[in-house]
Amino acid sequence: MRSSNSSSFKEEDLKKEAASPSSASSTADSRFNQTLRSVHGLLKGRSFPGKVLITRRTDPQDGSILRSPNTNRNFSDNDTGSSDHMDEFVQDELQSRSNASTTSSFSKIKVSSYTSENSSKEVEKPPMGARATDSARLMKFTKELSGTTVILDNLRELAWSGVPPYLRPTVWRLLLGYAPPNSDRREGVLRRKRLEYLDCVAQYYDIPDSDRTDEEINMRRQIAVDCPRTVPDITFFQQAEVQKSLERILYIWAIRHPASGYVQGINDLATPFLVVFLSEYLEGSIDNWSMADLTPEKISSVEADCYWCLSKLLDGMQDHYTFAQPGIQRLVFKLKELVRRIDEPVSRHMEDQGLEFLQFAFRWVNCLLIREIPFHLVSRLWDTYLAEGDALPDFLVYIFASFLLTWSDKLRKLEFQDMVMFLQHLPTNDWSHLELEMVLSQAYMWHTMFKSSPSHLAS
Repeated sequence: MRSSNSSSFKEEDLKKEAASPSSASSTADSRFNQTLRSVHGLLKGRSFPGKVLITRRTDPQDGSILRSPNTNRNFSDNDTGSSDHMDEFVQDELQSRSNASTTSSFSKIKVSSYTSENSSKEVEKPPMGARATDSARLMKFTKELSGTTVILDNLRELAWSGVPPYLRPTVWRLLLGYAPPNSDRREGVLRRKRLEYLDCVAQYYDIPDSDRTDEEINMRRQIAVDCPRTVPDITFFQQAEVQKSLERILYIWAIRHPASGYVQGINDLATPFLVVFLSEYLEGSIDNWSMADLTPEKISSVEADCYWCLSKLLDGMQDHYTFAQPGIQRLVFKLKELVRRIDEPVSRHMEDQGLEFLQFAFRWVNCLLIREIPFHLVSRLWDTYLAEGDALPDFLVYIFASFLLTWSDKLRKLEFQDMVMFLQHLPTNDWSHLELEMVLSQAYMWHTMFKSSPSHLAS
């Protein structure tokens, strides 16, 4: 039985509305407010009094209502069973309005459903990594990883929106092709590759300088200089054993890839792998980690996994680090073109000020934004990187454009010198997963818009 509050309006009310436009507007507002209260009652677990037509969009009043972007109706965890009172009309209406509140062209958007409007309201921020640890997603990951053979396309689809931290080592190995999808072969392959890395250490690293060329000696010295500079604001990376592990990984990679050798910036790319694979053996905050707590065998296994995964990653973008780094220059050019097409006023202002994209974006591409965001967000960003697979270099352009245009309004007000300083010291220290998800969400939408027009970046 429906409530009298939600029954149709009386005939005399309709006559009043027709006679007085201001009265009609007031009555419409009253209807809407009543509707809004009813919907909020539903979302908070109360029964739903009959059919209600939602005629305006409003922001959720409670952050708990915001759920996975893969669902169109966003109910809190306590609403299980409370929707029994909803009839089909209400369900259809809620779903259509919820769909309308997101970008209609992208019904399969992969990341957070937080919009820029939502983020500007007083919406409770989810706990760190909440998107990756949603219980339904955990079940999907567990199901995908428990099979005899992992279907990598399904795993990529899940990983794109974030991987639960304790599953990240396994998922990253699979996404990079380091560990085989077949579970029966996985342990044997990892054991063999770790032994192969040990052989490389003995062959290339644990030898006297008299057995090295002058170029190799200089390269090792440069690596030894760069390792203490790697992620300097995280005390864990200042430990001597951590720096020694990085040095071994980077030197062996450079020796085995003579076309590029060691290039500054590759040291940054090794750090996410080191932290993720160490997380299998060290618990708690990275601030409390100590390499002294690990046996040499575990350290060797972690190094091996880092080395092989770094190699897999760089195989898809090695021209980023060959002579003159043509891959980076190409991406920076595409970034400039994309920004021009997305936000012409910002592009024109930067050009009028004489700012070249290479002056700030070279480091972004060289280090894949590791130096631009808080380190605790890097692993989440790399979930998306690795899920992109071979398509990563192309998708990076959209991530960088989304990242840059986060400050579109600010940039239009700055002159050359201030703009350079701002872009080289971006205010991301207080960023949470929310801001990062916004960048990835925007990048995905732009990629969806432009991918069917590949010539849009070729002018």
